[in-house]
Amino acid sequence: MHQPAITGTGVFTPSQIITNDELVAAFNAHADLYNAENAEKIAAGLLEPKPHSSSEFIHAASGIEQRYVLDKTGVLDPEVMHPWLRERDDDEPGQMAEMALEACTQALEMAGKTAGDVDAVLCAASNHERAYPAVAIEIQDLLGIQGFAFDMNVACSSATFGMQAAADMIRSGSIRSALVVNPEICSAHLEWRDRDCHFIFGDVCTAVLIERAEDAKGPHFLIKSTRCATQFSNNIRNNNGFLRRTRKDHMEDRRDMQFMQNGRKVFKEVLPLVSKHIADHMADEGVAATDLKRLWLHQANKTMNDYIGKKVLGRDPADGEQPNILQDYANTSSAGSIIAFAKYSKDLQAGDTGLICSFGAGYSVGSVILERA
Repeated sequence: MHQPAITGTGVFTPSQIITNDELVAAFNAHADLYNAENAEKIAAGLLEPKPHSSSEFIHAASGIEQRYVLDKTGVLDPEVMHPWLRERDDDEPGQMAEMALEACTQALEMAGKTAGDVDAVLCAASNHERAYPAVAIEIQDLLGIQGFAFDMNVACSSATFGMQAAADMIRSGSIRSALVVNPEICSAHLEWRDRDCHFIFGDVCTAVLIERAEDAKGPHFLIKSTRCATQFSNNIRNNNGFLRRTRKDHMEDRRDMQFMQNGRKVFKEVLPLVSKHIADHMADEGVAATDLKRLWLHQANKTMNDYIGKKVLGRDPADGEQPNILQDYANTSSAGSIIAFAKYSKDLQAGDTGLICSFGAGYSVGSVILERA
């Protein structure tokens, strides 16, 4: 058995930012257009008017202040309300692969490694821009990596599930190293016209290089233990897919073809599920709450993270113990906990213990216990 370790991280951040104020102005203009176009039906009680949003509402509901996106022009156009992304020719790099290239390159540089040192690429994300060929294989090709690659999707838990898969292969000896990369273009599957969720997501790509600890060239984190769990739920769902064209209404602009969630049920059901998952994982590995120096959680909602942090630690987290980045990045699906880890891990000392946890649709939850080497 070999000891897996995280030796490098990378974060690709888009150049465009949408502030809450910008987003609210666009949404409210869209709501006004909708209400004007449907005035008669609204007056007759056949449709509900679209209420306005506000920056105060967004921050109170989520803790989010802004988000990075690949394109803001379409999102902020009240008559469009989605990003405009150029269609690529088949012989051009795809959008996800292009994002991944930068994040993976950063991770390799941090670890002092090259493409020749990598055996596998796992592209783990909540949505993939095509069914096949696998985006992971395209990333592998662009980087010039030998070996193999594959895509996986466990929604917002994709990164931690990918880390477990890579760590298990390294432990068994089937590979020496793997890149786990999470290109999340959440702006493309968010319904920007829905007041209850229009502020939630942003775009980003993260990557971690996992390899045998004996091959590490610098500071690294030992992966001491991983744990994943799933429990089916429809409370977070996206019904888009290749079967859509087989339905008679496939050309209609259906709401369920974008991100949907029953927020109250998710909040009520996911919090105890995640808190117990983390507590059980720590207990089984002999990690006490007092041993935990850092908790890198999925960046979905500040209130959720504060609750989980308090349940896990048995007290309110101190400054820096449970870092949040969603105020700047918003929810970036599987990449969120990895952004937090990449930005807030370098200060830990040898022997310090930390835990990465992501959770989301499925329901799914994955946790990774780390030790600074």
